[in-house]
Amino acid sequence: MPEFLIERTSPARPEAAALIARHVALMAAQSPEESCHVLDGGGLDTPDVAFFLIRDGGVPVGMGALRTLPDGAMELKSMHTLAEARGTGAGRAMLEFLLDHARAQGARGVYLETGSTEDFRPARTLYERYGFVECGPFDDYAEDPWSTFMHLDLRTAA
Repeated sequence: MPEFLIERTSPARPEAAALIARHVALMAAQSPEESCHVLDGGGLDTPDVAFFLIRDGGVPVGMGALRTLPDGAMELKSMHTLAEARGTGAGRAMLEFLLDHARAQGARGVYLETGSTEDFRPARTLYERYGFVECGPFDDYAEDPWSTFMHLDLRTAA
């Protein structure tokens, strides 16, 4: 059983930057440019974003971030597990950590945008298992056939 360690860190750190670069490249390959909402390191290195790495045996295997929204909710950003670490529970561990962090920050809900194509089905399935439901676009997003928008009401979620 892997022993995960999750820590808040700067997206500018080299190991974080390497993960972000892999994530950005994968997202760019799976979505047209106008429908690719991934944040690069600069977009994740802002005061309204908390960025985290997850490690297995000291090696970074994934990342996730929460962005504070103006309405008291948070947005899940840049949730990514390296392909070689998928199936180890790292994604579930990161999601649980981020939801706990959002609750601790007093967020009333968590929103996310993910892809609508088959490539993104495992991500959508994971979010659904934790109670996320599809919703309309939020914050600055617009309707997009390449996007699925989801929300979890933390006031009623277990």
